[in-house]
Amino acid sequence: MLLPALTLIARNPAREAAALHTLACWAGGLTPRISLTPDTLLLEIGGCLRLFGGLDKLVAAAQDGVHAQGFTLALAAAPTPMGAQWLARAGSARLCPDGESMRRHLEALPIALLPDKAAAALACFGVRTLGDVRRLPGAALARRIGMETLQLVARAFGEIPDPRADFVFPEQFALPLQLPASVDSAAALLFAARRLTSALAGWLAARQAGVREISLHLQHRQAETVLLLQFVDLTADGGRFERILRERLESLSLKAPVQSLRLQATNVAALAGWNRALFDDAHAEHDAIGALLERLSARLGERQVYRVSAHDDHRPEHATRHAAPFAKSAPGGPVPFPRPLWLLDQPQALADVDGRPWRQGPLKLLAGPERIESGWWDGGEMGSKTGEEMNEEADRKATGDIRRDYFIALSATSCWLWIYRECRTPGGWYVHGFFS
Repeated sequence: MLLPALTLIARNPAREAAALHTLACWAGGLTPRISLTPDTLLLEIGGCLRLFGGLDKLVAAAQDGVHAQGFTLALAAAPTPMGAQWLARAGSARLCPDGESMRRHLEALPIALLPDKAAAALACFGVRTLGDVRRLPGAALARRIGMETLQLVARAFGEIPDPRADFVFPEQFALPLQLPASVDSAAALLFAARRLTSALAGWLAARQAGVREISLHLQHRQAETVLLLQFVDLTADGGRFERILRERLESLSLKAPVQSLRLQATNVAALAGWNRALFDDAHAEHDAIGALLERLSARLGERQVYRVSAHDDHRPEHATRHAAPFAKSAPGGPVPFPRPLWLLDQPQALADVDGRPWRQGPLKLLAGPERIESGWWDGGEMGSKTGEEMNEEADRKATGDIRRDYFIALSATSCWLWIYRECRTPGGWYVHGFFS
C-alpha cells in the first residue's frame, strides 16, 4: 500500500555464498587471513596497516574494491572479530583502533544483536543495550539467558579468546558467475567480469603468484565462447586484467546471448622477488612496455603484433622469424661473423666501377669475403605444405639456392655497409644491410 512499485525477490542462499566466496578471493589482495560467516567477511588487518599507510587508507581501499564489484556493505573495524561483526551489523560504521573505543561503542549497541530468546528475556528485565547487560550480575544472568549468550558478549569485548577458522584459498582458480539476466552485448559483460578479475588478483596476491594466461568462458544456451588473454610476463595486476579484457570485449561480436561467465587461470607460477632501483625503476618501465604490447595485441589482433626471434638458418633472409610477443623462444647460437641490425627487404644493386663497388663514391672493403651459399631445399616444395606453412614461407621470402661473397665495407660518408658479390651469372655487387 505504501510502496506499490516495490519488487520482492526471494533470497538465493547459493548465490549469496558464491558472492561471499568471490569477495573472499578478492580480499586476498588486502590480507592473507580471512574468515567467513554466513553473512560476514572478516579480515584480519592488524599486520597490514603499515603496508597500506594506516587504518583509514586500508578501509578506503576495501570500500572502493567492494563498490567497484557492484556490492554495498556495512563496514566496521575493531580489535575483536565479534566486536567488528556486531558494529557492522548495527550499521554504525565505527572504526575502533583500540579496545577502549571498541568497548564504548559496543556498550551503546541494542540487545537485538543477541540471540532472539536471550534478547526477549533481557527486554523483560528492562535491559536495552549491551552496556546494561554487562552491569548485571553474571552468575544470575547466566541462569536466566544461558552461558552461551554471555560468552558471545565476552568474545565481543575481548575478555575471552575468539578463534576463527581461516578461509582456504582454492588450489586452482576457476570461478563461475551466473548473470542475473542474459546479456546480448559483449561490452556490457565487463562490469560482471570485473568481479572475477578482482577475485583473481586477490587470489594471486594471497598465493604470491602471477599468471601469464587466463581464459574467460562465455556460456551461451547451447554453446560456449572462450577468450584467451595472454600477458608478456607474470602479473597479478587486476588493472591489467581489466584493460586487456575491455579491449577484447569491445571488439567481440556475440553469436548468442551470454548466460554465465567463468574465469580460469591456465598458466600460474610463483612470482620471483626483485629489487627496486633507487632512482630509475627499470622494472616499472618493463611492466609499462609489457602492458602496451598486451593492449595492442588485444586491440589489433594477435597476428598483427609480433617480435623478431632468431632462426637456425645461415641465409640472411631466413635467419629470423616472426614470433608472438608472449611466447618464449630459445636463444640463438653465437654468430661467427658480425651481422648488421638493419637488413634491407630487398638487396639493392651497386654500381661497378673498374671492378670495385661504388655507392656515392668508391667503397673500401674492410673485412671478407664470407661465402654464404646453398638453400636448394626451398625450391619445389610449396605444393606439399599447409596454408599456414605457405604463409610463413611467403613471410620469409624464400630465396632458394644462393651463392654470395659478403664483405663489410666503408662508404665515402663513413657508413658501414654489409655488401655481397653475386657469384652466379650475371654477377654484380649488392648492398644488403647497414651497421650504422
